[in-house]
Amino acid sequence: MKNTSKTIHFISNIFNDKCPRCAKGYVFKQDDSIFQIPIMHATCETCNYHFDREPGYFLGAMYISYALAVLQGILTYILLYITVPSLSTFYEILIIILVIILFARKNYKLSRIIYIHIFPW
Repeated sequence: MKNTSKTIHFISNIFNDKCPRCAKGYVFKQDDSIFQIPIMHATCETCNYHFDREPGYFLGAMYISYALAVLQGILTYILLYITVPSLSTFYEILIIILVIILFARKNYKLSRIIYIHIFPW
C-alpha cells in the first residue's frame, strides 16, 4: 500500500509541475501565454534544488518528448479509426499532425519534468 501511494505522489508531482525534492516549488515559471516557449526556473523557489544542470543535460528529455508525441499520434489514430472509420487517410494524417502540434508545448514541459524526476541529482 505504501508503494502505491508513493507512485501516485510521484505521478502527481510530474503532472502538477512540482519539484522532485520538496514537491512544493514549480519547475517552470507559470505564464499565461500559450505561444511562448515555457521558461524553466534555474532552482526551486522552496528548497533551492537545481533544475538546470549542465549544458546538454536535457538532451535525454527529447526522447521522452518523442515517445509522448508518438503515443499521442497512435492514440489519435485508434480513436479516429474507431469513431470515424470512413475518414480518408489525408484527413487522418492532418488530424494526427494537428494533435501533435497542439500538445507540443505540454510535451516539452512534461518531458523535462519526467526526466528530472527519473534522474534526480
